[in-house]
Amino acid sequence: MSISVSNVSKFYDDQKALDTISFEIKQGEIVGFLGPNGAGKSTMMKILTTYLDPSEGTALVNGFDIHSQSIEVKQSIGYLPEHNPLYLEMYVREYLVFNARVYKISKTRIEEVIELTGLTSEANKKIGQLSKGYRQRVGLACALLHDPKVLILDEPTTGLDPNQLVEIRELIKSIGKKKTVFLSTHIMQEVEAMCDRVIIINKGKIVTDKFLDQIADGTEQIIEVEFDYRIEEAFLLKLPNVSEVKNIHDFLYEITFDTTIDMRPVVFDFAHDNKLKILQLSRKNKNLESLFREMTNPT
Repeated sequence: MSISVSNVSKFYDDQKALDTISFEIKQGEIVGFLGPNGAGKSTMMKILTTYLDPSEGTALVNGFDIHSQSIEVKQSIGYLPEHNPLYLEMYVREYLVFNARVYKISKTRIEEVIELTGLTSEANKKIGQLSKGYRQRVGLACALLHDPKVLILDEPTTGLDPNQLVEIRELIKSIGKKKTVFLSTHIMQEVEAMCDRVIIINKGKIVTDKFLDQIADGTEQIIEVEFDYRIEEAFLLKLPNVSEVKNIHDFLYEITFDTTIDMRPVVFDFAHDNKLKILQLSRKNKNLESLFREMTNPT
């Protein structure tokens, strides 16, 4: 297991930033860590990099304990923080050489990373002259210098234009073929484009942990139906394959089914058999955006 988090909580005075968080990430997974601003994403990242200590609980990264083996954890991960710390007056290659000395890395590896991250044409420029997209590449190159098994990326695509987004997205996907990648973001399209799995956090708690294909494969469908008068939800719960029934307002109901079969004819037959009129009937597709709204809606 590349990352194993067990009952981690973090308090800032009386504020609980993380509330008994637990999850595991296997080697080779690209996992998106989604949540609204202030949900606790960056706090969790900082704990995994040993920058912060949890108030309760523990975690293992590459088998190393964040409490007792913090140096080993740091040596085995690559970290790109939300605010990418760079020396803008240094040249790209100069900056990477500077960081490589910390890890006692050969110059051969520096050139490999420059090529891997698409920095060859920019290697002799000052970092301060680079666009935001290329600065992110420099940060990724630095995180990859020592060939870590796990990459932890905090908001790696924030502030990039559409072209830069595509470039960094493809770079992360390429890196993820050989390494475990754990990235935080609030941009759902980036998770759908890059990740195998999504963990959604809200108010310090994990509210969803699913593989992307589980969300998009159609095994869960939502049917919205409006009858001509209110009925008891218990009757709708007796329909086949029903997992949840919500009365949205007045005579409008949202019925969630756990099946690949289109259940609209079943709902229609139910209405006919119970002498109900259907005023509207529609099927809603479940996607990451709708799941996120559902899981993080303050109401």
